[in-house]
Amino acid sequence: MYKLVFPDSYVRRAKKFLKKHPEVHKQYQKTLELLELNPYHPSLRLHGLQGRLSGLSSVSITMSYRIVLEMVIQDSDIILVDIGNHDQVY
Repeated sequence: MYKLVFPDSYVRRAKKFLKKHPEVHKQYQKTLELLELNPYHPSLRLHGLQGRLSGLSSVSITMSYRIVLEMVIQDSDIILVDIGNHDQVY
């Protein structure tokens, strides 16, 4: 099992995001639960990022919204970095 890490900067972004998009709150919770159980589950569409976000990965909340994260596999930690739509997080 993996452990989600919520830095303060991410928590602030997530609160702002969920306030602006309350309709995805349920799917957001489901995404976090699945991410903790199996970050490689196909429905998360986990993929590595390139360019200025190289070293980070992204998972989908919906087709429109993403969570950017850093996976520290050796400790089974998943550090959440950013949340938003495609243009906001990339």
